[in-house]
Amino acid sequence: MLDVKKIRQDFPIYQANEDLVYLDTAASSLKPKKVIDTVDYYYSNLGVNVHRGVYGLSYEATDLYEAARHTVARFLNAKFEEIVFTRGTTSSLNLVASSYQNKLKSGDEIITSELEHHSSVLPWMQVSKHTGATLKYVELDHEGRITVDAFKKVLSDKTKVVALTYVSNVMGYITPIKEIIDLAHQKGAIVVVDAAQAAPHLKIDVTALNADFLAFSGHKICGPTGIGVLYGKRHLLNSMEPVEFGGDMNVTVDKFDATWKDAPYRFEAGTPIISGAIGLAKAIDYITEIGFEQIHDHVSALHDYAIKQLKEISGIEIYNQSAETGIITFNVTGVHPHDAASIFDQNKICIRAGHHCAQLITKWLKQIATLRATFYIYNDKSDVDKFIDSVKETVRFFGAF
Repeated sequence: MLDVKKIRQDFPIYQANEDLVYLDTAASSLKPKKVIDTVDYYYSNLGVNVHRGVYGLSYEATDLYEAARHTVARFLNAKFEEIVFTRGTTSSLNLVASSYQNKLKSGDEIITSELEHHSSVLPWMQVSKHTGATLKYVELDHEGRITVDAFKKVLSDKTKVVALTYVSNVMGYITPIKEIIDLAHQKGAIVVVDAAQAAPHLKIDVTALNADFLAFSGHKICGPTGIGVLYGKRHLLNSMEPVEFGGDMNVTVDKFDATWKDAPYRFEAGTPIISGAIGLAKAIDYITEIGFEQIHDHVSALHDYAIKQLKEISGIEIYNQSAETGIITFNVTGVHPHDAASIFDQNKICIRAGHHCAQLITKWLKQIATLRATFYIYNDKSDVDKFIDSVKETVRFFGAF
């Protein structure tokens, strides 16, 4: 187990809220002081634009911004020019879909799943409507997992795009993405991976995966909000048309035509998210120093400890007892999740209630909404104990059985 007491000293929010039990990392992670200080340094000491100024402050800001790109590239085992900074996973996935809309036609097929976050499925739903391409869904198994066998059943010679989650934000399951990528490539399809939930928990190697595109957000991995990453293979990025146009993304501009820079800069029009990128790099350094093996062991221990106790409570429905990434999705029988969440809030326990921007899997579970608790590096067994006590209190209060 990690030294949570020591880790919490890195997070100012715990000094301001000593009784905080934060179990909503799947929505957004807490931020360590190193990240906050890094963002503050940029605004306090620099605060200028990148790639433009021929003065010292701009050079320093540019160096920090591009160094952040190198940090992300190392983090993913990618090339420097394959890293595009965006506003977040949603922006990254929309960028790919918007650009590929010009590459698809009626009769082509796009594969996705009911496990997807809305940011993974909705862009391709719109593409299918505009192009006439067919949207196909991988049938989930009895646990709600994506399996290789089920994927094979929807894969065809017409498949052009596969858009799937690496880790479900509701069920916490890890998709067998490497095997799926290999199969998709045999049909000449590209694979777009939503790694928003994977990045905080798994060591991602895009080269080993052979992923075509992969996206994640800074705010889920202890970084700032408003910054995200799109990884794309260089030749694919350079074959894509930009979806935003403006400063710093062009080579030449004439009265009736223009040419674009190579990736990643053709996709970073205007002033980029400078402080966010610099802060994200510091967050990646922080998480990498802790180590993904240690994170996995710690989170798994907390998850198993919580599940064991939850299973002993009458009036609880658990939808994903075997999740691999610290997510527990459940309901108190007969109680609307928003009502149940009010008890947790009174006890200063932060959990998520709703459909988690993933209505398809919520409907697959035959629920209108669910409760979700997630564990991460700053949680310990005392958090689990308080969580369990609140579950029991909720059951008693609403008379669920």
